Amino acid sequence: MTVRRARHIHARSALRSAAATATIAFAAVLTAGCGITVPTDPNGTLDAVSGGTIRVGVSPDPGLVAVDGEQPHGPLVDVTEDFADSIDARIDWTVSAEETLISDLESGDIDLAIGGFTDGTPWTDRAGITRGYKNIEGADGRSLVFLVPLGENAFLSRLEVFLDGEVGS
Repeated sequence: MTVRRARHIHARSALRSAAATATIAFAAVLTAGCGITVPTDPNGTLDAVSGGTIRVGVSPDPGLVAVDGEQPHGPLVDVTEDFADSIDARIDWTVSAEETLISDLESGDIDLAIGGFTDGTPWTDRAGITRGYKNIEGADGRSLVFLVPLGENAFLSRLEVFLDGEVGS
């Protein structure tokens, strides 16, 4: 290879590198100008529930969630109510079986599902799952998770930040 050819290859490589850097910088500026944030909620769950109503599905589980009358109660309900307060939301409760709650998450009928869900839940391909939390009263050593609609990552992140502060991981 001649010196002239080597300089030509080096110049072309430098030009490609500069073009790639400019393209990435342009994309970053363009994206920032669009107000895109990460994490994001494709269906806007966090924005919809903040200052509004959060629709929570509960599956009764001894020591965690009990339903006597119209209002559920128990340690998971208390934590969920505290989370709702933190985002200035009121709660609309739905009591049902786990499989029904998963379908309700998928169809957008509820925003959050609680119950005896653990980090070994089989629903990982149908719902967003928080980290496991063992320090919730009534967990009895289980690593409990909360379920959200799949892909609603800003909502999931906000919930996890709250749970980390309230019950640790």
